[in-house]
Amino acid sequence: MKIITKKKTIKKAKRVGKITHYFGKIKVGVIKLSDSLSIGDEIIVKSKTEERFKQKVSSIEVDGKKIKKAKKGQSIGLKMKDKAREDYLVFKV
Repeated sequence: MKIITKKKTIKKAKRVGKITHYFGKIKVGVIKLSDSLSIGDEIIVKSKTEERFKQKVSSIEVDGKKIKKAKKGQSIGLKMKDKAREDYLVFKV
């Protein structure tokens, strides 16, 4: 999928998951993965109508343990740089 912002196309992005919960005080999103995600990947968090923000993955947690790579089907905790909501989509750039 191509993400378009400000009439400019960013390189193709692949959907990797969906936010199922967001903890506002600590800015952590729980993401149900539909593809793998690794530390260092760049992601775009998008609502149904627009791109919300872009960030680099700096840490991934599963059941309170830090991991370097998460697999399809896992639910992970990810520190977010901005506010997110349930049902926002996550794309890997």
